[in-house]
Amino acid sequence: MATLAHSLPESTRPSAWFREFLKQELAPYPGRFETVARMVLAATLVMIVTMTFRIPYGFQGAIYALIISRENPQATLRSAGSIVFISGIGAAYVLASAWFFVSAPELHFLWTLGAFLMVFFALSTMTDYSAVTTFAILIALAVPVWDRHVPAETNVEDTLWVVYGALIGGLITALVELAFVQIRLGDDLIRSIVERLTAVEELLGCYLTDRPADSKIRENITGLSMRGASRLRRNLRRSSYSPLYREQMSAVVALVGRLVDIAANLTQLSIQVSGDDRQRISRLAASIAGVRADLLSRRDPSLIEFNSQSEASSGIPLLREMEKTVALISEVFYGRLSISEYAPSPSSDERRSKLLVSDALSNPEHLKFALKGCLAASLCYIIYNSLDWPGISTAVTSCLLTALSTIGSSRQKQVLRFTGAIVGGFVLGMGSQIFVLPYLDSIAGFTVLFVVVTGVASWFMTCSPRLSYFGVQMAVAFYLVNLQEFTIQTSLTVARDRVLGILLGLVMMWLVFDQLWGASAAVGMKRTFISILRSLAQLSREPRSTDRRAAIERTYSLRETISDAFDKVRTLSDGVLFEFGPSRQQDLALRDRIRRWQPQLRLLFLIRIALLKYRLQLPGFELPEAVRLAQEEFDNRLAKMLDGMADRMEGKGPEARENLEDCFERLQQTTVTCCPELPKEALATPLQTFLPLSGRIEGLTNALDEEI
Repeated sequence: MATLAHSLPESTRPSAWFREFLKQELAPYPGRFETVARMVLAATLVMIVTMTFRIPYGFQGAIYALIISRENPQATLRSAGSIVFISGIGAAYVLASAWFFVSAPELHFLWTLGAFLMVFFALSTMTDYSAVTTFAILIALAVPVWDRHVPAETNVEDTLWVVYGALIGGLITALVELAFVQIRLGDDLIRSIVERLTAVEELLGCYLTDRPADSKIRENITGLSMRGASRLRRNLRRSSYSPLYREQMSAVVALVGRLVDIAANLTQLSIQVSGDDRQRISRLAASIAGVRADLLSRRDPSLIEFNSQSEASSGIPLLREMEKTVALISEVFYGRLSISEYAPSPSSDERRSKLLVSDALSNPEHLKFALKGCLAASLCYIIYNSLDWPGISTAVTSCLLTALSTIGSSRQKQVLRFTGAIVGGFVLGMGSQIFVLPYLDSIAGFTVLFVVVTGVASWFMTCSPRLSYFGVQMAVAFYLVNLQEFTIQTSLTVARDRVLGILLGLVMMWLVFDQLWGASAAVGMKRTFISILRSLAQLSREPRSTDRRAAIERTYSLRETISDAFDKVRTLSDGVLFEFGPSRQQDLALRDRIRRWQPQLRLLFLIRIALLKYRLQLPGFELPEAVRLAQEEFDNRLAKMLDGMADRMEGKGPEARENLEDCFERLQQTTVTCCPELPKEALATPLQTFLPLSGRIEGLTNALDEEI
C-alpha cells in the first residue's frame, strides 16, 4: 500500500488532495462572513420561535432558513415562496391521496412506491433543485407519519404542521434578508461590480511597485473571469431599476467583465514596466478607483479620457485596451456609447428559466434514474418496517437527498452526508447532550450553543458544491437530535438511530446505483471534458450571425456553458477518488491527465474571450478587412483542432493532425503588411494586443494537441 501511494502522482495522493481541497474550500472570500451571519441569524430566530411556541417539526424551518437563496432580495423572496408553495402542494397531494390508501395496506404500499418514483423523477428533471428538494423532504417526513397506527385526524394535523414549519422558516428568512438589504452599503449588483474593479486595481498595484502578482491575486482575477457576469445580469434583470438605468448598468456589467478578462490575460504575459508605463498604470488605477467610488455613491462616473500618444512604445500590450474599456464605462452614462453593443438582451436567460429540463420526457436516463432511486428507497422502507424500527426512517431521507446522476458524485455526496451526520449527530448532537446541555437551564444558554454549531455548519455550506453538503448534513443531524422536542433530549438512542438510518440508506444507494445502469464519475468526467473541447470549438467559430446583438447573446450563452462544464469536470474528478474497482488505476491516471490539461484549456478559453471583441468588430476594436479574414481562417483552424482533440479522446480521431503554426504566420504577416497607406501608429494597438494573444493561443493549442 505504501509503495502504491508513493507511485501515485502528487495530485492523486489522498492526503495531498485533501489538504489542498480544504484549503481552497474553507478560505474566506468577499461577502462570506456577511452571508454566514445572515444565515445564522435567520436560523436562530426560527429556533427561538419554534421552541418558545412549541411548534412541531420546527427543525425543518431552521433547515430551510439555511438553504434559502440569498443571491438578492428578489431571489430570496422567490426561494422562500417556492419552499412554502411546494410544501403546500406536497401536503395537498398527501392529504388528497390519503383517502385512497389510509384503510388499505396494499394501496398504502403502492402509494409509497409511487411517491418515491415521482420524487426521484423530479430530482432528475426539474430545474429548480431547491423546490424539488423541498418536496422530497416533505415526502420523507410524510411517509413515516402516515405509517403510524393513530387516528387519521392526528396524521392530518401533523402533515399541516410540516407545512407550517416551512412557512415559519421561509417568512423569517425573507424578513431577515429584507432587513439586511436596508442596512447594507449598496446592493449585490454594485458590490459585485466593485469586487471586480477592486481585483483589477490590486493587480495594477503590483505592477506599480515592480513586484509580480502573487498567486492569490492571480487566482482571484482568473476565478472572476471564469465565473463571468451571468449572475450579475440575472440580478440586474430582477432589479427594480428604471429601464434606462438598467440598460446602462447592463453595459457596465459587460464592460467590467471585459476588463477582468483582459486583466486575467495580462497575468499570463511577461511584463516590463517603463517609466511612462508606470505613469499610465497609476492613472488607470486612479480612474478605476474613481469609477468604483462613484458607483458606490450612486453617482454617474465622471467622463474619463486617456492620452494614447505613447501607446506604440508601451511594454504592456494590454494596457491600451484596459484604458479603452475604463473610458467606455464612463461614456455609458453620457450617451456617447451605443449601449446596445454591450447590453445583451435577457431573453436568453429567460428562455432557460423553465420548470423541466428540455429532454425530461424524451431521455430514458431520467426514468432509469427514478427507478434506481425508487428501488433503493423502497428497500430501506421495507427493511425498517419489517424490523419495526421507525427510528431509522432517515434511511429514506438519505436516499432522497444523496441521489445524483453518477456513481462517483452520488457516492461523494453520500460520504459528505455520512461524515456530516457523524459530526452533527454523534460529535455535536450527542456530545452536547452529554457535556453541555446538562449544565444549561434556559433557552439563552441553548441559543449560544445553537449559534456556534449553526455558524460552523453555515461556513461549510458557503463552500463550493464539492463540500457545501457536509455543512447541510451537519446542521440537519444536529437539529434532528436537539430540535425534535421542546426540552433537553436525554436519550442517546435518538442520535444513534438516525445515524444508523443514514448508514442504511447509503448502503442501499451504493448497492443499487453500482449495479444498475451505472455511469462512473470517470466516464462523466471524460465526457464533460470532451464537451468543453467541442463547445470551445463552437465559440472559436463565432460569430456566425451578421446580427451583432444575436451574436453577442450566442457568445454569452456558450461562455456560460463552458464555465459550468469546467466546474462540473472539477466536481466529477473529486468523485473519481471515491470509486473503486478493476479500472481504478486507469481512472486515476485519466483524472490526473485531465486535471493537468484543464488549466491550459481554461487559459485558452480566457484568451479566446478576450479576442472575441475583434471578431465581433465592436466599436474601437475594428480590424482591416484583410486582417479580419485572416483571423477568421485562424479561428476556423483552431476550431478544427479542438474538434480533432475531442475525436481522439472518443477514439475516432484521424492520425493526421492540424497545426496552427502556418495559420498564425499568415495572420501575423497580414496584420503587419496590410493597409500600407495607413501610418504605422494606426496598427499599434492590434500589433500589441491582437497578435500576442493570438500567438499565445497558437502555442497553447499546439502543446495541448501534442499531449492529447
